Amino acid sequence: MDEFPEGLLRVTMPLPMRPDHVHCYLVPVESGYMLVDTGLGLPGAKEAWAAVFDDLDAPVVTTFLTHFHPDHLGAAADVRDLTGARTVQGRLDAEQTRTVWENDAWSDELAVWFHRHGVPGSVTEELIGQGVLYRPFVRPATSPELVDDGMMLHGWEIVAAPGHTDGQLTLLRGGVLIAADHLLARITPTVGLWPESRPDPLGDYIGALERTIEIAPTIAYGGHGDAVTDPVGRARELIAHHEERLRFAAAALGAEPRTGYQVSFPLFGEDLGPAARRFAVAETLSHLERLVRDGRADRHEGVASVSYTAR
Repeated sequence: MDEFPEGLLRVTMPLPMRPDHVHCYLVPVESGYMLVDTGLGLPGAKEAWAAVFDDLDAPVVTTFLTHFHPDHLGAAADVRDLTGARTVQGRLDAEQTRTVWENDAWSDELAVWFHRHGVPGSVTEELIGQGVLYRPFVRPATSPELVDDGMMLHGWEIVAAPGHTDGQLTLLRGGVLIAADHLLARITPTVGLWPESRPDPLGDYIGALERTIEIAPTIAYGGHGDAVTDPVGRARELIAHHEERLRFAAAALGAEPRTGYQVSFPLFGEDLGPAARRFAVAETLSHLERLVRDGRADRHEGVASVSYTAR
């Protein structure tokens, strides 16, 4: 464990994929600790957390889940079993947890969605297979206590940070932002369009970054990598990055309709494996939808396909 000012503890759990780790945080509260995120529910995760909790000087009384991605809530049921702590999660995020991880039809919905955006059938099977790999390692905690943006939790303000996921929540107190995957030091968080998601995730993300600039935290502790020592500067860098990517996306469009799958190649390159291509298609679509809303592209919807042209 790493210790930061005011007794904040960082627990780093391993991941079998890049970036090979995820940070969870133990926050001192009035009656013990609040755990922020749980990592992936890999074999041995429950034993690893049991060892962490044994070293603490007080119990974990609350588990706060920032968003529904498997590397952040995969071991939530394990942690609840070990601690008996209440689980707190955003209202929208809990709904999307059920949609993705407690829905046997999700893979079929995802396959139809990828096909609609131009992904060939054989490639779709590979992309879906990548997602299915994580299902055995995701054990959400059922019936979490639901919270929303602006509420307080153990003296921390809950601040919505949509974009990376629709319902991602962060925690803010005294200039310290526990940022989940909203703000990372060396990694640009993925911002993709998925089935059942909000229609303009990149617009949501840029808005959330602008809110970070207004809040002006002095330090941000994210889910991966080093702490962000200049959150305002990093937020500005990420806004500039996406403005550049939007220019690239616009340049990839012309008079001939192109699908999100087709545009993902000039944006992200030819040489990607199934997992990377899965995220590349979703991120390409988030940029194309932002171009449509900016008046720089047109969307064309057919019975079974969606494509885009330059305006």
